[in-house]
Amino acid sequence: MSEHLSLFNGQTASRESLPQLSFKRFREKILEQYLSGSRLIALFGIPADEGNHSSTILLIAIITSSDSGKIDVFSTPVSDSYPAITADCPQAHWFEREIAEQWGIKPLGHPWLKPIRFHHSYRKELDAWDRSPDSEILPSVTDFYKIFGSNIHEVAVGPVHAGVIEPGHFRFQCSGEEVFHLEISLGFQHRGIERALIGGPNAKTTQFFQTLAGDTTIGHSTAYCELIEALADCKVPARAQILRGIALELERLANHTGDSGALAGDVGFLPTASFCGRLRGDFLNLSALLCGSRFGRGMVRPGGVTFDADSERITTLLKRLEPVAKDTEGAIKLMWESPSVMARFENTGVVSRKSAIDLGLTGVAARACGIESDTRYDFPSGVYRFFQTPISTWNTGDVFARAYVRWLEIKRSVQFISDLAKSLPQTSVMSECGTLSPNMFGVTMLEGWRGEICHIAFTDPNGKFSYYKVIDPSFHNWSGLALALRNQEISDFPLCNKSFNLSYCGHDL
Repeated sequence: MSEHLSLFNGQTASRESLPQLSFKRFREKILEQYLSGSRLIALFGIPADEGNHSSTILLIAIITSSDSGKIDVFSTPVSDSYPAITADCPQAHWFEREIAEQWGIKPLGHPWLKPIRFHHSYRKELDAWDRSPDSEILPSVTDFYKIFGSNIHEVAVGPVHAGVIEPGHFRFQCSGEEVFHLEISLGFQHRGIERALIGGPNAKTTQFFQTLAGDTTIGHSTAYCELIEALADCKVPARAQILRGIALELERLANHTGDSGALAGDVGFLPTASFCGRLRGDFLNLSALLCGSRFGRGMVRPGGVTFDADSERITTLLKRLEPVAKDTEGAIKLMWESPSVMARFENTGVVSRKSAIDLGLTGVAARACGIESDTRYDFPSGVYRFFQTPISTWNTGDVFARAYVRWLEIKRSVQFISDLAKSLPQTSVMSECGTLSPNMFGVTMLEGWRGEICHIAFTDPNGKFSYYKVIDPSFHNWSGLALALRNQEISDFPLCNKSFNLSYCGHDL
């Protein structure tokens, strides 16, 4: 048997075909591919048997190479511990902390082994271990990193913030205004969604994905549907694929525009902040024109889309898109022409290209470091197999770069939507999607507005989910925000935070 199974995006394989390696070879293979420039997009554990009662956990690694467009999958059985991979492959850092928390398996020698969501081990649940109040686990109740010395002080922020925002806790180790270290503690939004998906798909499944990260409804819904369609061998009509693409790019436009305004607001530049707040709403209203929901809920379903768009609706969409795009261009250009804004954006919150690669950053955060990585181009699915848009990059890795990449993507998404809307074929918008193939697994990747979304599913002998894994781009990028704050003034935190604009609930699942 080969040491790895190579798949294309959206391809499935039998569970029996998943290669099992010795741990030594498993670790070597991850490091070989990491050092050759491939990227670890997933590392997770599943019970070794379908009954979920085995003491053995199967660690599964999924690694991508943009050069080949292939997804390599391989596994190894572990029990209570294994030698950590993180010290030699930093991309494994967050994944190994998750594995330790979820399955009670210790990666020995891990440099930063702490909970990331603060919940009981899944193996404890299976074995009916003590879940009394005495064993309660509370988010952020942990030993935080501390720096000692003259003039060193600690600043704790959150989890309750000043505004309508999700909870998250931040600990800054500072000397005066300078931040030496930022520790990010999440888990307040943990809802157990991945566990709730087991036994599906059912009536609730689609709702989980529509609300998994509320600002990425189209992104996660589409990734889920493409995985279902692969496991059910369902062919989606071309018209539905194009409508999905339009909805996804509208979601990108609304969020990038809103973020641009929020970045302006964080440095007190009110013209762009005020304009973009309104313009974000205009893009959301275009999503509502397509399906009746500003966030795209109800739009994407396995087999296609539930709302068609006749020629009159498409004409209206394009007619309304043009002035909104023009106003957005004018509003954002005001920032680039303001020396005071540029003075705050440039050289603030810098992440080097090397650090971005080491950490496995994705999406805007990676492209702002000069990394030409975009799932729409490297691992295309759906409409992106036939229509493509250039990868938008900048190379300074600072707040300006993250803002400017958003601006480039706004312009290209507007053009992309216009091209798609003029190319709608006369087909149906929904195909019948049957039952899922039993004892299979599949991987889908999609470029959400934050970055790479990855969904992985395993089916049992009855064609139901035996395991489902979701990796939101925020999972990769929170460590990038922590790195961006090093040697910055603490007053730069809101600006750096907004330049990443990561999801708490998308991470906490």
